[in-house]
Formats: sequence, C-alpha cells, structure tokens
Amino acid sequence: MTSGYQVILDACVLVNAALRDTLLRLAEPPHLFLPRWSDDIIVEVRRTLQQKMGCTPAQTRHLEGHLRIHFEEAWVEGYEPLIPAMANHVKDRHVLAAAVKTGAQTIVTFNLKDFKKEALRPWDVQAQSPDAFLVDQYYLDPSLVLTKLQQQSQLHSGAIDRLLTIHEKSVPKFVELVRSHLVGDGGKHDRTD
Repeated sequence: MTSGYQVILDACVLVNAALRDTLLRLAEPPHLFLPRWSDDIIVEVRRTLQQKMGCTPAQTRHLEGHLRIHFEEAWVEGYEPLIPAMANHVKDRHVLAAAVKTGAQTIVTFNLKDFKKEALRPWDVQAQSPDAFLVDQYYLDPSLVLTKLQQQSQLHSGAIDRLLTIHEKSVPKFVELVRSHLVGDGGKHDRTD
C-alpha cells in the first residue's frame, strides 16, 4: 500500500525514539502516510532532546541530518504567514499553520488540548494522539504494520514483545491490538528467523 495521506508529526511525538522509529518506518515505502514537519518543530525536538533528555548537540544534529536525508520531502516551508490566522493554542499555532500549508489532514500529537476541534475545523484538519493514529494505521494494513514492527524489533533483541513493552506507556491501545493479533496468529510474527 502506498498512500498520499499527509500527517504532521508534532515535536512531542518525535522526541520519543522508539515511537519516532515506528512512525517513520510506517512512512517508508510502501508507506501508509507521508510525514511532515517544519523547522520550528525540529527546533522544539532539538531543544527537548538536549534540555530534558540529555542528548548532546552532536546527537541532535545527527538525528536532524538523518531526517533530512531519509525524509527530504517532509519539510514544510512558507507556513509562517499563516500563523496569525490560526486559533489553536498560541505555542502550537506554527504546527497547525504547517499542516494547513502542506494540506496535511492530521496532526499527530500528545498535546490534544492545544488543538481544539473548533480551531481545526475551518482548515479540515484533525488532531490525533499517537495511540489513536497507530491504531488507525494498523487497521489500514495489519500485515504491513506487523512486518515493520518486526523489522524494528530486530534492534531490541529480536523479539517484538520487547518493542511492545517499550511502547506500552505511550501507545497502550496500539500495543494491546498488536498483542491480540500476535496471540491470534500463534505469535508467528515474534520469530527472529
């Protein structure tokens, strides 16, 4: 499946390494959605990673470099003139402006309170938690999602359950859904061969 569905990934979603990896794997061909972000979003990611998570400037530059190489089409530009027209929380108006500029239908964020429906409705944009978003992606193509999770799990001792344990706190409904699928298929996706 390849989709033209554009999604803004907010900074709060991109700072979580495991969640970022899962989302970006789903955005690699064959992709379920097209990720979008702005320089302002990446500045927030850098600041949070350095100030709250102990990453060095070199580490955040490395991350940004990889994002620019592997997702060069993700960068939204020219959204700044739209910021004053946005009616959501002032600190996140740049995020909605980037969504409007690129035609993104969804903003994936943990900060749903900053994106009230009445502020999004005029722009035909919705805000979703990463949990709800990943559940939707699963239902679009369960096999593809499970395959990409298996690929990612190779970084975590080869067991998909280890990756799901890492995800439990941030995307619990998605984890429950994937686990129920794995139990239903006898755990065949949990093999490392």
